Amino acid sequence: MTAPTPLTANRRARIEGHLAMLLFSVIVAGSNSFGKLIAGDIDPAALTAVRFALGAVLLGAGLAATGRLNPAHFRAPWRYLPLGAAYATFFVLMFEALKTTSPVSTSAIFTMMPFIAALMGWVLFRQRNAPLVWVALMIGAFGALWVVFRGSLSAFLGFGLGRGELLYLIGTAAHAAYAVLVPHLRRGEPVYAVSLGVAVSGAAILMVMFFPHITATNWAALPLRVWVVLAYLAILAGIGTFSLVTLAAQRLTPAKVTAYTYLTPFWVVLMEMVLGNGVPTFAVLLGGVPIILALILLFYESERPQQRQKA
Repeated sequence: MTAPTPLTANRRARIEGHLAMLLFSVIVAGSNSFGKLIAGDIDPAALTAVRFALGAVLLGAGLAATGRLNPAHFRAPWRYLPLGAAYATFFVLMFEALKTTSPVSTSAIFTMMPFIAALMGWVLFRQRNAPLVWVALMIGAFGALWVVFRGSLSAFLGFGLGRGELLYLIGTAAHAAYAVLVPHLRRGEPVYAVSLGVAVSGAAILMVMFFPHITATNWAALPLRVWVVLAYLAILAGIGTFSLVTLAAQRLTPAKVTAYTYLTPFWVVLMEMVLGNGVPTFAVLLGGVPIILALILLFYESERPQQRQKA
């Protein structure tokens, strides 16, 4: 049996990155829809702090039990602080935004993350993207804003974001920062080690900043749905998304990693239908056309270098 050629190994790594982000888009969609169910039941900062802490305990215990908890992976622990802060900011603002806006709107805003990540990558690290990538990102951003403004041309031109949409946009920028920073702060640690470092640092930051919110929460009186969603957030939307983004960021550029966010609104629409929350109007759904076009263009551009290499 012959060893895989470098090209084959690179292609396999890209496929793994694409599959990771496909699953990521489904999990994030669930965070939006399920998060809406409990947005009014608990303080967003308290919820996020506990889900980070729970995720850290579960992952740390699992690594310790399997002998994979290696202190060498946590040298220069300061590196995990900006990553944990970015992820924590996103989730706190997501739950705060869901108090006043719909999961469809937040998921549409989330599709602007590739554009924001590309800008951050260029400003911070001079990462370059092909002109076609920039065209695709701007088309996708247009589609996202069309959905957010519910197909209203006057609202679109006026760019009148509500409080919830604005908060979620800031949170999305924080999430984009995570995708951009991971390749530069990671020093060869396994994905699970980075995930644990992010979970621990995020929990620590939130507990220090929002300790009064945590102690003021009547945890015993919370309805069962809060605990169910909390488990989902800690395990899948916490450990799962940390790991998936970290894995994908090592195999794809930031713009391509975040390209899968374009699928999130479609998963949300399906979930909202299942939850009995109806279907967006046709005018809103039209915003999906440029979003799909942007995704196709990004996939096409991502394959061009490999096609030239084969030739």
